[in-house]
Amino acid sequence: MKGIFFAFLAGAFITLQGVANTRISNDIGTWQAATITQFTGFIVALLILMFTREGKWQGFKQVKPLYLVGGTFGAVVVFSNVTAIQHIGVTFTVAVILIAQLCLTFIIDSNGWFGLTKQKMKLPQFIGIGMMIAGVLILRF
Repeated sequence: MKGIFFAFLAGAFITLQGVANTRISNDIGTWQAATITQFTGFIVALLILMFTREGKWQGFKQVKPLYLVGGTFGAVVVFSNVTAIQHIGVTFTVAVILIAQLCLTFIIDSNGWFGLTKQKMKLPQFIGIGMMIAGVLILRF
């Protein structure tokens, strides 16, 4: 239940962030919006870390360098999200993002990338993705 709650929270805040960034982008530019978003996100995360004192910095050296650049993906996410919202609107953008996420997670799971255990994708998963794609097409047209 806790996982579902946080997934819902993440989805809601991704949408709110996209809309806010689009408004910022309209006034000052898309990369400027991405910069502000990344910076304010860093400040808030740092403050939360300082107050919770949660974290084990000793294991920092064990993290693979590839994973340390994960935050840079956020800049591309913000830029792409803002640009998509400007062109196709919030609802269609979020729908396409969800499909893209699911397709990539299927690939990651089925290949066991990033040290994850390989998951076999079965017919119900493919039917589910197909239904989502059909739903987005219906939503769009």
